[in-house]
Amino acid sequence: MKYGLLLFILLFPTLCLAQSNDQILNELEDDSTLGGDIFSDFNEDLEASTVLEDERYYRYGRFFSVNLGVGTTTFTGNRGQAYDDNPPTYHLSVNYFLDFQNVVGTGIEYSKHTMILDTSTIILPGANVGAVETSFLRAFFHYKYYVDTTDLGTAFTYSNPHFIGRFEYWYQTNKFIDQDSLPNQKGGGVGTAAGFGLEFPVELKKSYIGVQFLYHVVNFFDKYTQDYRQLPADHAQANTSTYGYEDLTGSVISAVISYNFTW
Repeated sequence: MKYGLLLFILLFPTLCLAQSNDQILNELEDDSTLGGDIFSDFNEDLEASTVLEDERYYRYGRFFSVNLGVGTTTFTGNRGQAYDDNPPTYHLSVNYFLDFQNVVGTGIEYSKHTMILDTSTIILPGANVGAVETSFLRAFFHYKYYVDTTDLGTAFTYSNPHFIGRFEYWYQTNKFIDQDSLPNQKGGGVGTAAGFGLEFPVELKKSYIGVQFLYHVVNFFDKYTQDYRQLPADHAQANTSTYGYEDLTGSVISAVISYNFTW
């Protein structure tokens, strides 16, 4: 009995080691067989998390939205000094939500502005040009990135903060209201814009109030025009007003409030 116990104690570690080696060999053999995948557990976890994310988006996310809004458009530089803005600016856009954070869309905006030239300029020597009404119709494609507010407060989460980038084409028409002899001027210019926005839910997943602020850089067709440069006093018939502009350079700033229909 004593010798049998001693023999068991001596052989037990060897038996355990042999069993462990057999188990390791079996696992390696299973992984190395045709069709085996040593990353199967990882893939299963990744697929499961992807499915859960998709399910969460289909349940809580938005897919499309139509935005109707009004706002204001103003200018900097010489164009800003020349123009009196005639609000409102009208806004219409359609958006497609790729996921919770990425959105693409397209739309149009329209605004009007008035310039008063109470002096003789190159475009009309010897007479005052008077009022020039300018309208801008711009079409754009935009990309929005919604900030992940999971770890922020409720106020930030419900405001849906996002960044906006746009590629635009501005179609411009200048009408000389006080001078029938001058034909309308028409032209276009390519522009880009960047800014940010907020969206406050009226009814979750159905309607929102949106606010956006954008800074635009546009290559207007009359950006460097000399038409509105004031002529010397001896060329003017009526007065020597100081109105007149060497060019119409300047950038654009816009703000829009919209009602967003979402589904």
